[in-house]
Amino acid sequence: MGMLLTSGRRNLARRFAIALIFFPVCLIAARAQDNYEIQVYPSETMAPKTLLVELHSNFTVEGTTTTEFGMLPTQHQEHETVELTEGINDWSEIGLYIFTAEKSGNGVQWVGDHIRPRVRIPPRWHWPVGVSLSSEFGYARPAFSNPTWSWQFMPIVDQTVGRWYWSVNTTMVWDIHVVPPPANFTSQQMQDYYTNVAPKGLTFGPAATLTFAPSKLYNFGLEYYSYYGKFGNFVTLHNQQQQFYPVVNLFVSPKWEINIGVGVGATAGTDHLIVKCVIGRYFDWSHHRAGSSESTQ
Repeated sequence: MGMLLTSGRRNLARRFAIALIFFPVCLIAARAQDNYEIQVYPSETMAPKTLLVELHSNFTVEGTTTTEFGMLPTQHQEHETVELTEGINDWSEIGLYIFTAEKSGNGVQWVGDHIRPRVRIPPRWHWPVGVSLSSEFGYARPAFSNPTWSWQFMPIVDQTVGRWYWSVNTTMVWDIHVVPPPANFTSQQMQDYYTNVAPKGLTFGPAATLTFAPSKLYNFGLEYYSYYGKFGNFVTLHNQQQQFYPVVNLFVSPKWEINIGVGVGATAGTDHLIVKCVIGRYFDWSHHRAGSSESTQ
């Protein structure tokens, strides 16, 4: 019996390793848009036959005020993003994003779409920390994003210790299609553009959260989002994105989750003030408790 269990675990490990390779390359998912879907992911995946529908709303109180390299100013832009996440089994899920933006004078505009498969270490392995791998691929219009096509690869590690919870999202992005700079740029301007505005290659921008739960109905804490630039050639601190969000998470029922936060930019390259709210509703197609894949155990 012990040999059978060991063999079964090895087979599952091989399947998981194959999924880590197969999902990013063949199902191609992409990076969450900056300031469209502002969220630090947990390692848990959605339970099978469970659909989570989320509305990500945020408003940039203080951001950019001029059109930069063809991208519209962010100040007073309102972003509404619909995220659909469906559980496949107890260690995988797939998500879809629909991004929109609205600003007085421009109306409501479609920004782009992304698809996001994710796999995790199965909970029955009983690891001391949660580990999963998220991947996103998608398109965003050049008026709102540069690059337009991108692929995100994000290992996730998290843990609950008593009433404390932490999660780290090690976000890496490959800019597949960068909008070219104006033809009249000098060689120095070209270099600055591909270094600070739209670097070619793999970029790094980790996110993290730490929360404390005084009650089962809510917790509060801090979220951190960043962008450092291309591996091997990080941008200067002035051009980095460093943003902190004091947040409150409300769990008003097993079917609903609410996240509210205010983001403060700490560098010149960051929108300086953003307010956000994420509302999520679980739809359970089976008879187990709605929520994470651990509800099936």
